[in-house]
Amino acid sequence: MAQPAAPAPPMSTPESATATESSPEDALSEESLNDFISSLPSREGWPQPLIQYKGYWFKPRMLEGVLRTRRAFLPRADDVVLATQPKCGTTWLKALAFTIANRSCHGLGATDHPLLTRHAQHLVPFIEIPGATGGDDHINLGALPSTRLLATHMPMSLLPPETRSLGCRVVYLCRDPKDTLVSRLHFENKLAARGGGAGLSMDDAFGLFCEGFSPYGPFWDHCLEYWKESLARPDTVLFLKYEEIKLDPARVVRRLASFLGVPLTEDEEGSGVAEEVARMCSFETLTGLEVNQVGGVSHGNRVHVDNSVFYRKGEVGDWANHMNREMGVKLDRIVEEKLQGSGLVF
Repeated sequence: MAQPAAPAPPMSTPESATATESSPEDALSEESLNDFISSLPSREGWPQPLIQYKGYWFKPRMLEGVLRTRRAFLPRADDVVLATQPKCGTTWLKALAFTIANRSCHGLGATDHPLLTRHAQHLVPFIEIPGATGGDDHINLGALPSTRLLATHMPMSLLPPETRSLGCRVVYLCRDPKDTLVSRLHFENKLAARGGGAGLSMDDAFGLFCEGFSPYGPFWDHCLEYWKESLARPDTVLFLKYEEIKLDPARVVRRLASFLGVPLTEDEEGSGVAEEVARMCSFETLTGLEVNQVGGVSHGNRVHVDNSVFYRKGEVGDWANHMNREMGVKLDRIVEEKLQGSGLVF
């Protein structure tokens, strides 16, 4: 796989805005891992109980992955990490970044292009979710050639400290919290139905989300960590919004290409490469592919998620079809208060 060019050297100033320090539990043995997790605060409400760690809420198996990552994953200086909260455009960002970074070896018009033959979730492995790349085999991240294109849902503060100290490039994608909640609820209820469980109502999910209680939540803290880091280290942390990709995808393609160290050439600009990448990675194109309608993704051989579940509507403002205006105003007010003074707005 062709890889992005070498990253810019890490900035020495200003100081990083988000601490990613080592913790005693980073040295936990496999045998003591479950004991440690069982000692943490937990709460019911979502289809699966969530466990609180370092101020964030996780499903038990996801927290296992986070802790194993902090213990065993070894970042490299030229790594590129695509970071998102779930249901904020992860699949879209993976498709865009993979296609941009690999366009020198996978022609955009080729019928065997990996994006047309494999689900985008399979093309960029998660750091903390082993097996989420299709098939039965887990990818050995340490065996991947540089430059590695990786993904995570982890908060910035829980990434291995070397991610920051080595100057790994991070692309963070966030989304309007109202649309995020609607997409999250649909996803969780589909998983619950598959397992024979009961789903949540919008009213219940809304109340929990507004409390900051949701998988990988609080929503605002997750966004704010990456936002502050992007202000402190703009050369190595790129902060994007789902809505800006929807508004002008070709512009975001150009920004991503430059950030990844593979900017579009004059010839590529003249031949419409940015627009073609945007078209290939569009919701309409990806949902029309058979590979995205059949099969699925296994998360650690424990949870199977149908490929089609990763594509719902991809619309901006769909929240208005699922919650009333008063709910929208309330959530907007909560998020505005949580982000006050940061410069980040939705």
